[in-house]
Amino acid sequence: MTNKEIAKLFRNIAAAYRIKNEKKFYFQMIAYENAADTIDALPEQLKNLYKEGRLENVPNIGKTIKGRIEELFKKGKVSHFQHVLEGIPPAVFEIMEIPSMGPKKAFKLSLEFNIIKPETAIDMLEKIAKSGEISKVPGFGEKSEKDIIRAIEEFKLGKGKTTRMVVPIAYEAGQKILEYLYYSKYVKQAELLGSLRRMMPTVGDIDIAVSTDKPKEVINHFIKMPSIERVIEKGPSTVSVLALGGKQVDLMSQPPKSFGSLLQHFTGSKNHNVHLREIALKKGMSLSERGIKLKENGKVILKTYDTEEKFYKALGMDWIPPEIREDLGEIEKAQKHDLPNLIELSDIRGDFHIHSSFPIEPSHDLGRNSIDEMLNKAKSLNYEYLAFSEHNPSISKHTSRQIYDLVAKRNDEIDKVSQLYKIKIIKMMEVDILPSGKLAVDDKVLNILDGVIVSIHSVFGMDIGQMTERVLKGLSHEKARILAHPTGRLLNKRNGYELNWDKLFDFCKKNKKIIEINSWPYRLDLPDPLIREAKKYGIKFSIDTDSHAAEQMELMRYGVALARRGWAEKDDILNTFDYNRMIKILKGGE
Repeated sequence: MTNKEIAKLFRNIAAAYRIKNEKKFYFQMIAYENAADTIDALPEQLKNLYKEGRLENVPNIGKTIKGRIEELFKKGKVSHFQHVLEGIPPAVFEIMEIPSMGPKKAFKLSLEFNIIKPETAIDMLEKIAKSGEISKVPGFGEKSEKDIIRAIEEFKLGKGKTTRMVVPIAYEAGQKILEYLYYSKYVKQAELLGSLRRMMPTVGDIDIAVSTDKPKEVINHFIKMPSIERVIEKGPSTVSVLALGGKQVDLMSQPPKSFGSLLQHFTGSKNHNVHLREIALKKGMSLSERGIKLKENGKVILKTYDTEEKFYKALGMDWIPPEIREDLGEIEKAQKHDLPNLIELSDIRGDFHIHSSFPIEPSHDLGRNSIDEMLNKAKSLNYEYLAFSEHNPSISKHTSRQIYDLVAKRNDEIDKVSQLYKIKIIKMMEVDILPSGKLAVDDKVLNILDGVIVSIHSVFGMDIGQMTERVLKGLSHEKARILAHPTGRLLNKRNGYELNWDKLFDFCKKNKKIIEINSWPYRLDLPDPLIREAKKYGIKFSIDTDSHAAEQMELMRYGVALARRGWAEKDDILNTFDYNRMIKILKGGE
C-alpha cells in the first residue's frame, strides 16, 4: 500500500471511532488522525521504512500504531481494523469525500437509504436527494437536502476541499483576499491561517483571521468580493464561501483584544495545539480561540490576548514561528527559550538555479528571458551574485564538440553582459545524471564551468538501491556541486523516487556536496522532514528558484518557507553567505 492509501485507511479508522462513540474513543480517534496526517506528508514510502526497521523514527507512530502497520504489511490487513469497521458500510467513507459531509451524517444517510457500495454511493445519494427523500429524514429538512445536492454537484466538478493547491497558488490567492479585506475601514488586521500560514507544500482551502469590532460589516464586505461564487454558511462572526476556481475560503473574526488567541488557535497544527492544551491543563488552564480560561482568586476567568506573543508567554514559552508548529520539539525548545533562528527571505544573496533563453539547445526546456533580463531582475532583488545553470545541450542531437561550442558561446555571452552589472556571475549548468550514473556531458565541457548542478530527469522507476547508486555516482564528479530537486517529486502530479537518505547525507557531508531546496511551486523539494534530517549531518543547502523566466525569481520566498519548515538557519544556506565565502564552499574549499 502507498502512503496515501494508508493515510486514507487511518482516516477511515478515526471516522469509525467517531461514529461509534466519539467521547469514549477520543484518544484513539486523535491518534489515527495524527498518524494519517504524518504518513500523508512523508517524503519516503512507509513500506520502505518498515523494511528498513525505521518505523519508530516516524512522528506520531506510537507502539500500538506501529504494530498495526507491521501487521498490515505482513498480512495485507489488520484484524483490529476489521473489528473497528464492523457495522459501518464501506459507502460511508466515499460519501465523506463530499465537502461538508462528516462521518456521522454520512453514516446516518447510508443506513437510512441502504447505501452500501462505495463505487455507486455518491450517484445513489444524489438521486435520493433529488427525489426529495432526504428532507423527510429527521434532522435534515429541505435546506439540508438542497445543500447536499449542491455539494455533490460541486464535488463532481472538483470544487471545495477535495483537491489541494500547491502553496504558491494558495498564497497568492490569499494575499489578494487580504488586500481586498483591507479596503474595509472595519478591518484592523487580517492574516492567513492554517496550513497556508504554516506554508505547507499543499493546502486544502484558505482560512482568514480578521481583527474587528464590526464583524457583520466585515462579513458583508467580504462576500461582495467579485471572485466569490456563493456563500456556503454565514454566522455572526464567521463565513464560508466558495470562490471562483472551486476553492473554499473560511473567514473568522474576533475583537482586537482576542485576535492573538484566534490567530494561534486556527494556525495549528492539530498536533501542536493538542500538545499546548496538555500543557495548559497541567497549569489549570483551558485554551480556545477566544483566550485562556484560568482560575484567579477562586473564580474562573477568561484572559484575552491581542497578540500571539502574549498568548505563548502566558503558557510559559517564546512565540513559535508558524512554519514549525508541528509538534516536533518546537514546544520544548520554546519553553527553554532555545528556538532556532530561522532563515529569512532577506538573508538570500543570490540564486544558483536559473535558466536563460540563450539558445543552448538543451535536453529540456529553455528559459524565456535573456541573460541580461535575468541579471536586471537579480539587481532589483539586491542580489550579490547569480549563477546561470541552463540544462545541458541535448546529447542525442549534438556531438561532444557541438556541446562544448554551445557552452563556450553561452559563457562568452555571460562575460559580455556581465560588464554592465556589479553582480558576480557564476557559470554553471544543470547536468543530467544518466541511468548509468555518468554525467551527460564530458570533462572538457565540465572544465569550463565553475561547477554543475546535477539532477535526475528520466528513468524514475529504478529501485531504491539502484537510484541511490546512480545519484551518488553522478555526485562523485569533482565538478558536481549541487544536487537539484533531490526527490524528483511533482506535487499533485508525480511521486518522487526513493533514495537511501542516510547514505546520501553521509556522502554529501564527507564530500562537501550541497543539497538544493527547490522553490518551484510543483517541486518544493527537498521536503521539510528530509531537510531536518540532512541538517543533523551538518550539510549545506542552496535555496534556488529553478526559474525559467525573470519574474519566477520571486518564487524564492517559497523555498525559504520550506527551509524554515525544516528548521534551517541562515548558516545552513549557501546563498546567504557573501560571495567570497560562498564561492569557496561552492568549489569544495570549506
